[in-house]
Amino acid sequence: MAQAATRTVHRACHLCEAICGLEIEIENDAILHIRGDKNDPLSHGHVCPKAVALKDIHEDPDRLRKPMLRDGADWRECEWDEAFDTTVSRLSTIAQRHGDNAVGIYMGNPSVHNWGIMTHSYHFFRHFRTRNRFSATSVDQLPHHVACHAMYGHQFLIPIPDIDHTDCFLMLGANPMASNGSLMTVPDFRNRIRALQARGGRLIVIDPRRTETAKIADEHHFIRPGTDALLLFALLQVLFSERRADAGEHAGYTVGLDLLHDVISAFTPENVAAATGIDAATIRRLAHTIADAPGAACYGRMGLSTQTFGSLCQWALQLLNLVTGNLDRRGGVVLTHAAIGMAGPWDKRPGHFAAWKSRVRGLPEFAGELPVAALAEEIMTPGDGQVRALATVAGNPVLSTPNGRQLDQALSSLDFMVSFDFYLNETTRHADVILPPTSPLEHDHYDLVFHQLAVHNTARYSPAVFPRKPGALHDWEIFNALARRVVGESATGSDELPAPTVLLEQGLGVGPYGKRRAPDSPLNLDKLSSHRSGVDLGPLRGGSLRARLSTDDRKIHAAPEFLVADLARLRATITQDLPTGQELRLIGRRHIRSNNSWMHNYARLVKGKDRCNLLVHPSDLEAHAMRSGDLAEIHSRSGCLTVQVEASEDLMPGVVSLPHGWGHDRTGSRLSIATRHPGVCVNDLTDETFLDELSGNAALNGVPVSIRRVSAVAD
Repeated sequence: MAQAATRTVHRACHLCEAICGLEIEIENDAILHIRGDKNDPLSHGHVCPKAVALKDIHEDPDRLRKPMLRDGADWRECEWDEAFDTTVSRLSTIAQRHGDNAVGIYMGNPSVHNWGIMTHSYHFFRHFRTRNRFSATSVDQLPHHVACHAMYGHQFLIPIPDIDHTDCFLMLGANPMASNGSLMTVPDFRNRIRALQARGGRLIVIDPRRTETAKIADEHHFIRPGTDALLLFALLQVLFSERRADAGEHAGYTVGLDLLHDVISAFTPENVAAATGIDAATIRRLAHTIADAPGAACYGRMGLSTQTFGSLCQWALQLLNLVTGNLDRRGGVVLTHAAIGMAGPWDKRPGHFAAWKSRVRGLPEFAGELPVAALAEEIMTPGDGQVRALATVAGNPVLSTPNGRQLDQALSSLDFMVSFDFYLNETTRHADVILPPTSPLEHDHYDLVFHQLAVHNTARYSPAVFPRKPGALHDWEIFNALARRVVGESATGSDELPAPTVLLEQGLGVGPYGKRRAPDSPLNLDKLSSHRSGVDLGPLRGGSLRARLSTDDRKIHAAPEFLVADLARLRATITQDLPTGQELRLIGRRHIRSNNSWMHNYARLVKGKDRCNLLVHPSDLEAHAMRSGDLAEIHSRSGCLTVQVEASEDLMPGVVSLPHGWGHDRTGSRLSIATRHPGVCVNDLTDETFLDELSGNAALNGVPVSIRRVSAVAD
């Protein structure tokens, strides 16, 4: 009897932003074990429960293996040629008949986790010169890009907290114990915080919920949802009024700093204390703590961006790091030195803001994309420029964007829809064609985005673990094939975008470790391939911001005019009446086993206690004559859900919390495990009109809601 062939392959996990290194043990064609790679220079062997989903995705019987074509109310498999011809013919006909903007494009969150999409999707979509482009950016991180573009001139010049060297880490609206970091790639966050605390540093968390991260912090302060901007500008006001605001070495090439003293003068700790729920003395102490620390990093993530003042929050955070001398220095926040910058051969766009606006509501574009909160109305509102055809790429906006029920209805009215996805999910069930790529383990990978955002400079190339099945195509091959059909099959050569590995080699060559800048020992694809656990490029280091500024005058713009103007809207909230006892504010939450909606079809990640419940503070349950375990209706302006409530003292009174990514109860999807664990969709409650008015980013946190008991828990 022949002995089974066992091998171990190395891979970076692409299922969240942490990009942890993995060792995958394989016997013949079966995965036996997935464990952390101790030699990975970024993750050092850390791995979270999501890693096992790589096996589940690869083996999932629900995953589509061949193109799907709608046949009336049903589906049939088809060959690639028929799927490609149908897609190009229908999209082109609609664009010719109704204009370029009749075609819409939506890029989902998993797009940035797949380099074939990152490198090649534009090669096809550029042929449709539509302004109706949307992505998950505007339900997630748009305010970060708006603030960094305004201050530094490029949407991807995002300073990253130097967590491994900082002495004081102020964190708002983030939970890296569950997320492994976001716009801060930080695997093994727990041990990094232990190291911070061991050297005498402090983690301070500001959040309406005592999150998993808050529970390991040195300090945690509750804050009323949506008031973070008031707190941040109060911290700045303390520093300016006490003459402790100093740009230090950046002062000579910073403009507008002198304007801030007057425009933020109203945001005193005393003025904002009632609105935020944080007393004035604490606000002053926090300002002094940040200013006095040898090195401090101020960081805010999704909880800050997804609120009505998201852009002001992200601007204020950049200012705090600037005026405390912590911008671009060790122990503060710095730009990474990734092997390939995100402004590489495939993306040289610094970004632009409000070059045009959406047709119906006049929401501003950023970097060529409109806020996704406008997508449904752009489909449903007749007139010139109405979206009549839609392409979705690796996304599930029915579950992930505000007022998902409205978008669900809108998608059903389209003339044509094509989805690049290997699942028939709550969104792709509306498509006419589904084009499924290979599984993640069937193609090679390089993290173009997350190395750029990592807390330690590394590079790692992962070859394919398994050969693809006969007839299967990678994402980039699908986009190339469609592009060829648009211009004609004879137009090969110059119109054929080379494989991602070719672009990777080009990017490495012009990067900071490539043959142009390090000719004696350049980093190239061969060297990356020979280091199966990745290459250590060293710790974060400051000192590069000035050379990398992309503003026209090569200066830091501390007081961009449109951001300063939005302070008037924020000032008006200082005197607004506080919520009554019956009004509640809804926030989301993240679990370590989940990442949006695409982690719920794997039994090992959804097993155990039901996680999709509404957390409510005991005092609010009492005020509503409810008990933990009751079924309740939760109402917002845009919808209503029935959900089980759970008492939790980890919430600030007046706040309720429901996780995102659930709601697998729509008919027509083919997700056998997810439909047995449907949960409810928080985005049936979020509101497409409840936005950060400046950027158009969805305000998913702080949504006004009410609750009432439907049935009592059994005694």
